Amino acid sequence: MQYSDGPAWKDKGKRTFRRFFPLFLALWILLVSYPNPVNLVISIHRFLNPAVDPGAVEFMLDTFPDNAADIEKVVLARIPYGLDWELYGMPWYFPTVEEVLERGRGDCKARALVVVSVLQAKGIPSQVTSSPMHVWADYEGKPGSAIENAQVTFYQHDPETGTRWFRVPEIDLSQIMGSWRQQLWTPMPTSRRVLLIAGLLALTAARVLLFRADRRKKASPSQG
Repeated sequence: MQYSDGPAWKDKGKRTFRRFFPLFLALWILLVSYPNPVNLVISIHRFLNPAVDPGAVEFMLDTFPDNAADIEKVVLARIPYGLDWELYGMPWYFPTVEEVLERGRGDCKARALVVVSVLQAKGIPSQVTSSPMHVWADYEGKPGSAIENAQVTFYQHDPETGTRWFRVPEIDLSQIMGSWRQQLWTPMPTSRRVLLIAGLLALTAARVLLFRADRRKKASPSQG
């Protein structure tokens, strides 16, 4: 009985692999990028609900000016830019204010989080605003730029009112892809990149071999 069940289980496994092949590719990319996928779930939650924390920056408020634009300049000067791959070993991670201050570096979303935390601790209305390629601190009177303006805004959450909204940003797709490549792919550690490509090639090769085996199996009765 065990012998006769073997081929049936193998056939079922092959059908499952063929049917969900794109899913297997996606899972491999996910696991290589996030060995602990919980970090991605946490980051998505924090993106939707930015963990602005005025209390975490109270100890240094006296060293900041009172003007919103000047506060932002000071924060950007004190927290040099650093990629998530370098700081957290992940392609994309949304940190807490404490994590940013502990490391003393961070990318656009990390720095924006600190800026808004300081602004709100100073009583200045502000919020974290996002586009598909950038995150920034938004406040009244802030001058716009090529990457920080209403046209490119994708998501915004007002912590005071709880209001959140999405919109289709007016950004060329090539710009988004170029930004993602610079942020996610280019700085990826070589070992992780090799592992990712090797796994994708192995899965693709297995799919091709199964496809050829199926063709031979279908052709064999007519040849006999």
